[in-house]
Amino acid sequence: MKKVMLVDDNLINNFVMKKVISNVDEHLPVLDYTDAHQALLTLEEVNPTVIFLDLNMPVLDGWQFLECMVAKNMNYKVYILTSSTSELDRQRSANYPNVVRFLNKPLAEAEVAAILHVA
Repeated sequence: MKKVMLVDDNLINNFVMKKVISNVDEHLPVLDYTDAHQALLTLEEVNPTVIFLDLNMPVLDGWQFLECMVAKNMNYKVYILTSSTSELDRQRSANYPNVVRFLNKPLAEAEVAAILHVA
Protein backbone atom coordinates (compact mmCIF):
# COMPACT_ATOMS: atom_id res chain seq x y z
CA MET A 1 0.00 0.00 0.00
CA LYS A 2 1.30 3.43 -0.92
CA LYS A 3 1.94 5.97 1.84
CA VAL A 4 3.16 9.55 1.72
CA MET A 5 5.28 11.32 4.32
CA LEU A 6 5.36 15.12 4.44
CA VAL A 7 8.25 16.70 6.32
CA ASP A 8 7.86 20.47 6.57
CA ASP A 9 7.96 22.69 9.64
CA ASN A 10 5.15 24.84 8.23
CA LEU A 11 1.70 23.55 9.20
CA ILE A 12 0.02 25.43 6.37
CA ASN A 13 2.30 23.87 3.75
CA ASN A 14 1.50 20.42 5.14
CA PHE A 15 -2.23 21.19 5.16
CA VAL A 16 -2.14 22.36 1.53
CA MET A 17 -0.14 19.32 0.40
CA LYS A 18 -2.50 16.95 2.23
CA LYS A 19 -5.44 18.59 0.47
CA VAL A 20 -3.76 18.33 -2.94
CA ILE A 21 -2.86 14.67 -2.33
CA SER A 22 -6.41 13.97 -1.14
CA ASN A 23 -7.75 15.49 -4.36
CA VAL A 24 -5.55 13.07 -6.31
CA ASP A 25 -6.29 10.01 -4.16
CA GLU A 26 -8.59 10.43 -1.18
CA HIS A 27 -7.70 6.98 0.18
CA LEU A 28 -3.93 7.48 0.19
CA PRO A 29 -2.52 7.63 3.74
CA VAL A 30 -0.55 10.84 4.36
CA LEU A 31 1.52 11.37 7.49
CA ASP A 32 2.75 14.89 8.08
CA TYR A 33 5.56 15.98 10.37
CA THR A 34 6.61 19.47 11.38
CA ASP A 35 9.63 18.04 13.19
CA ALA A 36 12.16 16.36 10.88
CA HIS A 37 13.79 14.55 13.79
CA GLN A 38 10.48 12.93 14.73
CA ALA A 39 9.90 11.99 11.09
CA LEU A 40 13.31 10.34 10.98
CA LEU A 41 12.59 8.36 14.15
CA THR A 42 9.40 6.91 12.64
CA LEU A 43 10.65 6.52 9.07
CA GLU A 44 11.19 2.76 9.09
CA GLU A 45 7.93 2.13 10.93
CA VAL A 46 5.94 4.34 8.55
CA ASN A 47 7.75 2.93 5.49
CA PRO A 48 6.54 5.64 3.08
CA THR A 49 6.43 5.17 -0.66
CA VAL A 50 7.23 8.85 -1.15
CA ILE A 51 8.68 11.58 1.07
CA PHE A 52 8.11 15.26 0.32
CA LEU A 53 10.91 17.03 2.17
CA ASP A 54 11.42 20.71 2.92
CA LEU A 55 15.01 21.92 3.24
CA ASN A 56 14.84 24.90 5.57
CA MET A 57 13.67 23.68 8.96
CA PRO A 58 14.83 24.31 12.53
CA VAL A 59 16.69 21.72 14.63
CA LEU A 60 17.14 19.16 11.82
CA ASP A 61 17.02 20.57 8.31
CA GLY A 62 16.34 18.71 5.08
CA TRP A 63 20.03 18.23 4.30
CA GLN A 64 20.66 16.68 7.71
CA PHE A 65 17.60 14.46 7.22
CA LEU A 66 19.06 13.23 3.92
CA GLU A 67 22.48 12.66 5.53
CA CYS A 68 20.86 10.52 8.22
CA MET A 69 19.07 8.50 5.55
CA VAL A 70 22.37 7.91 3.73
CA ALA A 71 24.14 6.94 6.97
CA LYS A 72 21.41 4.39 7.74
CA ASN A 73 21.22 3.06 4.14
CA MET A 74 17.57 4.06 3.83
CA ASN A 75 16.34 3.97 0.25
CA TYR A 76 13.07 5.87 0.36
CA LYS A 77 12.15 8.07 -2.61
CA VAL A 78 12.53 11.73 -1.68
CA TYR A 79 11.09 14.70 -3.51
CA ILE A 80 12.56 17.91 -2.20
CA LEU A 81 9.74 20.41 -1.98
CA THR A 82 11.09 23.82 -1.11
CA SER A 83 10.68 27.53 -1.60
CA SER A 84 14.43 27.76 -2.25
CA THR A 85 15.29 28.98 -5.73
CA SER A 86 19.01 28.44 -5.17
CA GLU A 87 20.74 26.67 -8.02
CA LEU A 88 23.33 25.51 -5.47
CA ASP A 89 20.59 23.70 -3.53
CA ARG A 90 19.37 22.08 -6.74
CA GLN A 91 22.89 20.93 -7.60
CA ARG A 92 23.54 19.72 -4.05
CA SER A 93 20.38 17.61 -4.13
CA ALA A 94 21.85 15.65 -7.06
CA ASN A 95 24.46 14.24 -4.65
CA TYR A 96 21.80 12.21 -2.85
CA PRO A 97 20.72 9.01 -4.61
CA ASN A 98 17.35 9.03 -2.81
CA VAL A 99 16.38 12.42 -4.23
CA VAL A 100 14.18 11.84 -7.25
CA ARG A 101 13.44 15.50 -7.99
CA PHE A 102 13.95 19.01 -6.67
CA LEU A 103 10.61 20.83 -6.76
CA ASN A 104 9.47 24.31 -5.86
CA LYS A 105 6.43 25.11 -3.72
CA PRO A 106 3.59 25.07 -4.32
CA LEU A 107 3.07 21.91 -6.37
CA ALA A 108 0.21 21.75 -8.82
CA GLU A 109 -2.23 18.89 -8.49
CA ALA A 110 -1.13 17.49 -11.87
CA GLU A 111 2.49 17.31 -10.66
CA VAL A 112 1.46 15.48 -7.51
CA ALA A 113 -0.69 13.08 -9.54
CA ALA A 114 2.26 12.31 -11.84
CA ILE A 115 4.57 11.68 -8.87
CA LEU A 116 2.09 9.41 -7.11
CA HIS A 117 1.35 7.53 -10.33
CA VAL A 118 4.98 6.41 -10.72
CA ALA A 119 5.55 5.81 -6.99
